[in-house]
Amino acid sequence: MSSGVQQVFDHFPNLTDLQKDQFRQLEGLYTDWNEKINVISRKDIDQLYTRHVLHSLAIAKYLTFESGSKILDIGTGGGFPGIPLAILCPECEFLLVDSIGKKIKVVQEVADAVGLENLKAEHIRAEKIKDKFDFIVSRAVARTKVIYQWSNKLIRPTDHPTAANGYLLLKGGDLKEELKEFGRPHNIKNIKDYYDDEFFDTKKIVYIPV
Repeated sequence: MSSGVQQVFDHFPNLTDLQKDQFRQLEGLYTDWNEKINVISRKDIDQLYTRHVLHSLAIAKYLTFESGSKILDIGTGGGFPGIPLAILCPECEFLLVDSIGKKIKVVQEVADAVGLENLKAEHIRAEKIKDKFDFIVSRAVARTKVIYQWSNKLIRPTDHPTAANGYLLLKGGDLKEELKEFGRPHNIKNIKDYYDDEFFDTKKIVYIPV
């Protein structure tokens, strides 16, 4: 077993045997697919569990999705953060979308291989989606203002006092200018509060209640 996947087990100690098996399978699947279709940078594939899986799962450290929640992953690329979150949250429904068809092919193949029945992958732009969701997740796809303009009509409103429906965006670096431009209420959480790996020193979650 790679030491990488053990990190996931250590940070999420309540995983079932099925979930552990699904997380274990990701390394081999992404290594194989990455040789055919480059969805993860070559230097990152060896760090899959830190830089992609744990990074994605930081969202679940910040907020627990209630059973039955519907989550949209915009610009999912190779399936992050959507695939790790779908493994972790089998009682929720996930739609992963990307404008690049070959990336969605990889996402669907990986999801099918590990047996994710709560995930659909579609080659579609956010502006064309008709459904409504409780949360939208995304990782470094576009500026916050742009993501919001694409998709804010896709979130169904809620009056939940502690975890209003909205956006959970994985971002990096200095966000002052970007969030000033965005100009709406938001919270920022440093991911290094959850994980001690230096990779996360500049990584953040931006939560935008809608």
